[in-house]
Amino acid sequence: MLISNDDIIYNPPMRTLIDIPDSQIAALSAVCDRLKQPRAAIVRAAISEYLARHHQPDAEDAFGLWGTAAQDGVAYQREVRGEW
Repeated sequence: MLISNDDIIYNPPMRTLIDIPDSQIAALSAVCDRLKQPRAAIVRAAISEYLARHHQPDAEDAFGLWGTAAQDGVAYQREVRGEW
């Protein structure tokens, strides 16, 4: 299968300007030195980890959640209300 230029979607990275306290810059520099990674790579990794930790699943992620164990909705409602 050949790939053409039309098949490639290129989104250039966003550049941003942020203010970081000197103490955090020093700590970040120490991490960069220890891991032998550029600052931008460490910041991208930190953002990825943060986003993964705070991910909110979409409603579509729950579709079919019960799978084959699903029961009739009315029966489930009666069962739960019966606990009252």
